[in-house]
Amino acid sequence: MTFDLATYLCTQQQWIQEALDRYLPGVDACPQRLHEAIRYSVLAPGKRLRPILVLASAEAVGGNSAAVLPTACALECIHVFSLIHDDLPCMDNDDYRRGRLTNHRVYGEAMALLAGDALLALAFQLIAENAATVPPERVLPVLRLIARASGTWGMVGGQVVDMESQGRAEVSAETLHYIHAHKTGALLTASAMAGAMLSGGSEAQVAALRAYGEHIGLAFQIADDILDVTGDEKKLGKPVGSDQRRDKLTYPKLFGLEESRRRAHAEVEAALRALEHFSSSAEPLRAIARYIVERDL
Repeated sequence: MTFDLATYLCTQQQWIQEALDRYLPGVDACPQRLHEAIRYSVLAPGKRLRPILVLASAEAVGGNSAAVLPTACALECIHVFSLIHDDLPCMDNDDYRRGRLTNHRVYGEAMALLAGDALLALAFQLIAENAATVPPERVLPVLRLIARASGTWGMVGGQVVDMESQGRAEVSAETLHYIHAHKTGALLTASAMAGAMLSGGSEAQVAALRAYGEHIGLAFQIADDILDVTGDEKKLGKPVGSDQRRDKLTYPKLFGLEESRRRAHAEVEAALRALEHFSSSAEPLRAIARYIVERDL
């Protein structure tokens, strides 16, 4: 029987949305304006790929996805924090995200900055609270993993090199790989590992999921680079062509569209090979990998 990814994603997205609604501060709690800004961005429609990877990796090693839901939602909080900050005028200066006005366009730059800060802090609170549903000794390594993937060794470091590379006449393929592996890939890799680690996956299973995450992380960002050239603005929920306008270093810029597509597909094939020793319980992960390069490329 063919795995029905569309139904799986829809079910998981709804479950995650309901959990986020519970975990986020209510708009009646003080300071109300801050909590309104947080909920505006977090509860906006999104793919929820990172939390879904946490749930799917738990399932892949025989774990209970419900037990890792707080950490899954924490990964979405970190992701949204990064989007809010990336959209600020001092960074990418974007007006639209997920089909609606960006946070700073609605709530102002200061409130958007603080909403992102609060989400990062909330994420680590949620991971720590996951010790209520999984053995606490499994939580500390996951805290370290996600902190490293979020900061200077991961997402933030990749963002810095991305900014420093804009407009430069000559930038190497190695620098481009560093940007994608850190800015996007690090958090996706951590997501693919966290659920398994919290569920007691073996060292071999976690190592395989690390490789899987690294490959899909690179494939995902290459696909995003391509969609910024060829995508439909209505489907993406944000303007297309922004990378070219900012003279950003991307795979299409360095290698062209066809070679970029080839490389994205090659990364997905490598991700699938990393899962070859997993049973059918990892089928959601396999389907997600294929989906990454089937998004209207």
